[in-house]
Amino acid sequence: MFFVFGLRAQTTDLARVEYLHFPFSKSGNSITRYRALIQAPISLKKDKKNFLVIGLEYRYLDIDIRDEEDIAAFNGHLVSATQRMDGYLAYTWKQNYDWRFGVKAGIKIQSDLVGGLVDDDLVYEFGVYAVNDKMKNVLEGEKPWRLIMGLTYSTVPGRNYPLPIINYYKEFRPNWTYTLGVPKTNIRYYLNDTHRDAIQAYATLDNYFANIQQNFTPQLPDGNPDNRVAESLQFTSGVLGLGYEHFFTEHFLFFAYAAHTVYNNFRFEDGQGKKIFVINSENSPYFRAGLKFKY
Repeated sequence: MFFVFGLRAQTTDLARVEYLHFPFSKSGNSITRYRALIQAPISLKKDKKNFLVIGLEYRYLDIDIRDEEDIAAFNGHLVSATQRMDGYLAYTWKQNYDWRFGVKAGIKIQSDLVGGLVDDDLVYEFGVYAVNDKMKNVLEGEKPWRLIMGLTYSTVPGRNYPLPIINYYKEFRPNWTYTLGVPKTNIRYYLNDTHRDAIQAYATLDNYFANIQQNFTPQLPDGNPDNRVAESLQFTSGVLGLGYEHFFTEHFLFFAYAAHTVYNNFRFEDGQGKKIFVINSENSPYFRAGLKFKY
């Protein structure tokens, strides 16, 4: 049921701590991200069909820029770190035997935070979700499955449209499962019948946005004749990789992923979300690991 509270990752996580490292190919630049998440469901009825969910998330992005050309582009305003703090409320209810629905509203602070909080640091997000869950009480001859659909909308500059969430999960053979969806698709194989260890192949989309409090005019290699001003950083990537999971208990596990991007774009943008300068677009390796407690 807790898929309806996901942050575009369709996650059942109730708590997570995570480390990510992204060394750019053909470059001395790199990104390191630290993330912590907690989602607290509160039952509103004794039958546990309706829940209020309080969610909090923190991300710290360490940006290590070493290439001389890129340092020059910052024109004396080198951004070395950004932060993201999320807070949101969600409500989910059981409509009937098959369907559960949910809504979510939240606010994010996404900025380099070199000074006090300003209006451009704030991003508002809204979402609606629907879940058809056939994981339990499966009819004879059928396999467990679950379908999640939704839309999320945020006030990130240049993104004047909602983003879809689609997630179809199925257990199709003993110890085999797959997920088809946006932003993540995977296939998982459990290495033992106790489901203590699993490997997976996956594809996913990742995106990060942060406001720059001290806007500046980049010094570009080919010049900046229109004197366009950088007001935000955007990082978008498409990733293919392999992952390993070890379950200490049914709900508590360690995970590690090694992957490579098939699309990578780390860039400055202006106030309308238009690209000014790309810091890196080379496909690069991608490493992520952490601990999580999930429903």
